[in-house]
Amino acid sequence: MATVNGIFDLPGMPLPPVDPTEPSRDAVPRYFAAYEEAEGLQVHRPVHVTSVEAVDDDPAGELRVASTAGSWTTSALVNATGTWDEPVLPDVPGASSFSGRQLHTREYVSAAEFAGQRVAVVGGGISAVQLLDEISRVATTLWYTRREPVFLDHEFTSGSDGVDVERRVAEDAALGRPSRSIVSYTGLIWTGYARAARRRGALERRPMFTAMGPRHVVEADGGATSVDAVLWATGFRPSIRHLDGLDLRGPLGGVPLDGTRAARDRRVHLIGYGPSQSTVGANRAGRAAAREVARDQLGPRG
Repeated sequence: MATVNGIFDLPGMPLPPVDPTEPSRDAVPRYFAAYEEAEGLQVHRPVHVTSVEAVDDDPAGELRVASTAGSWTTSALVNATGTWDEPVLPDVPGASSFSGRQLHTREYVSAAEFAGQRVAVVGGGISAVQLLDEISRVATTLWYTRREPVFLDHEFTSGSDGVDVERRVAEDAALGRPSRSIVSYTGLIWTGYARAARRRGALERRPMFTAMGPRHVVEADGGATSVDAVLWATGFRPSIRHLDGLDLRGPLGGVPLDGTRAARDRRVHLIGYGPSQSTVGANRAGRAAAREVARDQLGPRG
């Protein structure tokens, strides 16, 4: 929990004190479960939404949501599916021949699993730096990225820096450019864990390897480096395939947005996409979408 970007209090239920060493996969679901119970929310799980389609040609008509638990019709859809189900795995020659362990960050549990090993960590984002800090305490780590990582030479502020980032992300989203990671806009920040990793020499970056063998990776200069495991901290894509039937994408490949609404179907709100990828952005966008849906349902006075 000490490295979680931020968990915001839900309405009417402040986040209780949390042990900073507790795994977020335990602490966060426990808090959400307590909120569901206290508010009597009707949450259906486990449910996999397979498709969302228009019931008819009326742009103000209803949408049909098909899922593994049945189907529903609705006049508004808030899509907050995030990216967790769409991990990005680079296509590296020889990857299938590697006999060591390969895993994506979504499968990572504990640094203890890699004790005493040689671990290649691939990726230039915040997750890669966090994992390098953790794993380098118990194993030998090697850091690979496609481009030289850019660390800010000043403290990131929610004022000037945050406003500039939000503006650039919003511009891309409005134009329908494919979604990019937040760190590609912000750069990396010298957090406590980043400084700790640097002190241990874990942030000595190497150019991306060009191929993989049974127990090694092929360096950019042609040399071979033995590794026991490869951890892909290579990010995620938006998990929105179930919306393909609505034809929301623009010519640039992304979904153009007007605020939280999909520009090509205003019944659909996207949260955790484009400018609302960050924790703060998603909370703000969620509130905005709720107000928009209420206005649509109840009218201006509602």
